[in-house]
Amino acid sequence: MVRTGSASVAAGPTLAVVAREAGVSVPTASKVVNGREDVAPETRRRVTEALDRLGYVRRPRFDAAKSSGLVDLVLNSLETSWSGAVLHGVESAAHDAGLEVVVSAGLARNRAGRPDRGWMDKLTARGSSGVLFDLAELTSSQYGWLDQHRIPYVLIDPVLEPPPGVVSVGAANWQGGVTATEHLLALGHERIAVVAGHQRRMSSSARLAGYRSALASAGTRQRPEYVRHAGHDEGAARRRMLELLDLAEPPTAVFVCSDHMALGVYEALAERGLRVPEDISVVGFDDLPEARWTTPALTTVRQPLSEMAATALRLLVRMMDGDRPESTRTELSTRLVERASTAPPRD
Repeated sequence: MVRTGSASVAAGPTLAVVAREAGVSVPTASKVVNGREDVAPETRRRVTEALDRLGYVRRPRFDAAKSSGLVDLVLNSLETSWSGAVLHGVESAAHDAGLEVVVSAGLARNRAGRPDRGWMDKLTARGSSGVLFDLAELTSSQYGWLDQHRIPYVLIDPVLEPPPGVVSVGAANWQGGVTATEHLLALGHERIAVVAGHQRRMSSSARLAGYRSALASAGTRQRPEYVRHAGHDEGAARRRMLELLDLAEPPTAVFVCSDHMALGVYEALAERGLRVPEDISVVGFDDLPEARWTTPALTTVRQPLSEMAATALRLLVRMMDGDRPESTRTELSTRLVERASTAPPRD
């Protein structure tokens, strides 16, 4: 079996210990663990709390046929073009590898904030050989659960820095931030603002660092008031752009750290009667389909989402075969896609 974490895991408590802790019989505790319906709600609650409190691990019951041909893909959402690109990449690579994919949306948690054991038990019951997590923010409990079950997993564009030894795939976000800013500098802009995402998110901080690095290399003044965070929310991006426009010396260009947020920036500029790119230039990040549909079409930094997802699936296959990747972090190149939203600043 494959160990996916960096630390060894001690054997957990037995079901008998859990039953004693919850004040029930072993058969009753077993019914809860196996998802049986014939258990009183209060009894189920006591057993579930005991399972979480003691760190009980339900041992996987893999079927050989299933475990050789089934993987799980856990997406942050099923309703975005981002998810569509990731799903396309995983499906293509899975087809080449002769695997089937089970798709889930999100990692549910219970009222106490702990991982939903139902989802985890379903994962082991269907005998999945491995899991891909897209834009996931896993808890220490979830990492521990996967390690204890010896289930190989790979993170696609993780929200936070993963623990040591966890395999992940992402884009060259820092270089993408440099490229976007250098493009605006080359056009002659000096007053360049940035609308960044979540401050603690890996990709957002890397893109912001790239922006700052490009300004520093060009000897261009860095203005703290030009840095705004919108948390990858379109409405928040609109508000941050309006704040930038209200400055005594507003920017002539803005680097928006996601195409989704760029839609909010476009909305703010339209409210103020400003034209893109005649009055202000805009660069996005991602190269989602929305970037081509906007008017004018958005200049943006392309990160290869489908290729990232396919790479993650291929790494997972290697891990399922017992082969650990030499590096735990794989980054794919980004590139600028020039369209109609950037131009030299007005005199």
